Amino acid sequence: MTDITVYQPDFLYTGGRFHEGRALVVSAEGLILAEGSVPAGARVVRLPGRALLPGLVNGHSHAFQRLIRGRTEYVASGREADDFWSWREAMYRAAEALGPEDVYVASRQAFLEMALAGITTVGEFHYLHHQADGTPYADRNTLAHAVIRAARDVGLRICLLRVGYARAGFRVPENPRQRRFIDRDVDAFVASAESLVHEVGHDAAVSVGVAPHSVRAVTKEWLAALAGSVAKRMPVHMHVAEQPKEIEACLAEHGRRPVELLADLGLLGPGFTAVHGVHLTDAEVALLGGASATVCACPSTERNLGDGIVPADALVQAGARISLGSDSQATVDLLDEARQLEGHLRLARLRRAVLDPGRGAMDGLAARLLGMATTEGARSLGLPTGALEAGAPADFFTVDVHHPSLTGASPESLLAAIVFGADKAAVREVAVAGRVVVREGRHPLAEESGRAFQGLSRSLYP
Repeated sequence: MTDITVYQPDFLYTGGRFHEGRALVVSAEGLILAEGSVPAGARVVRLPGRALLPGLVNGHSHAFQRLIRGRTEYVASGREADDFWSWREAMYRAAEALGPEDVYVASRQAFLEMALAGITTVGEFHYLHHQADGTPYADRNTLAHAVIRAARDVGLRICLLRVGYARAGFRVPENPRQRRFIDRDVDAFVASAESLVHEVGHDAAVSVGVAPHSVRAVTKEWLAALAGSVAKRMPVHMHVAEQPKEIEACLAEHGRRPVELLADLGLLGPGFTAVHGVHLTDAEVALLGGASATVCACPSTERNLGDGIVPADALVQAGARISLGSDSQATVDLLDEARQLEGHLRLARLRRAVLDPGRGAMDGLAARLLGMATTEGARSLGLPTGALEAGAPADFFTVDVHHPSLTGASPESLLAAIVFGADKAAVREVAVAGRVVVREGRHPLAEESGRAFQGLSRSLYP
């Protein structure tokens, strides 16, 4: 008897399409083996009625914001309208109140919801660092470790994107509500990130990147320092061109738009991810494409906050990559993020199948969108996951092809049916590095996590 496991679904997605009669062979170390290397005595797991796909990669998450879902959907008394900036004030209320265990509880619930939706990897854009009054914890990475522990307990792979935050904005007075975010200087920020790399050690499911928050929150000097050091060693993620006010401030301070400034400083490249990238000029699109940078679109949040529409069609045509994120946790469904990305473009361009690569294939558009939710997300995080190929980690999820949302799909239309129509409840099994963390649509921590999260929510919002 060996420690090799063979998963036998009805349909296996690999090489850009579904195959019938193929199996996924997984080593004891959780890596995918070539199909022909199955020894006698391997454990066989039959998955009738299942389609097996690579695990989804959530490229941008603020896990603790799961707490404010449903609590900001109104216009506050005394205001004529609601927007990103008023929403941000409501978000600060949660950010100010959380201790380390609270951060763990909120993050665990968000990550559990991700696992149930077929997400196996998360890029956590982590900007809660200090105590409520801004004093650093004795261990400056206390809250980062709480988030990492939550991901590991749920069973997710995590890239902790340690955020750098220097100020409230250009010529903006200090904001006491941001005290938990702000580092003393860029050296302190880099030291915290590098310390975290050392502290997570050789855990293959945990990695670290850096995330200068935005051009409004860090100075040009910070960005120049990062371009000359850690940007060459770690993934770099950054909020870019999400709001018109951000662009106006960047022009006032630097005489350059955000992407132009980043290009001048040498930050753009294959290891750089611009989160959102909503308000871009044609020249900025060309800069991102020429650098083979990634733009992480978060359509559910961009819609929820009224940010605007990511010009994904122009970005792809220019050579940029597109990944997807759940961001504020308004919803947690990465396949729906893919649908919304395409759907928003259809509304803006007044035509259908905007991102279709044009091969005339029924599954061409679906395959491109799934790639954004898998391989492109993994690339932006610098991780070797996202595809079911020999040597890669066995990160996967299955869907029930008999679920009502997929009834009637043929083998030829199955991928498009899943990407464009599968209900999140169709997800049945989820595995990370070969370890099954969701079985038959259930996670073993669901009840415990739900109770703790409910208690935390009631304490914050009595």
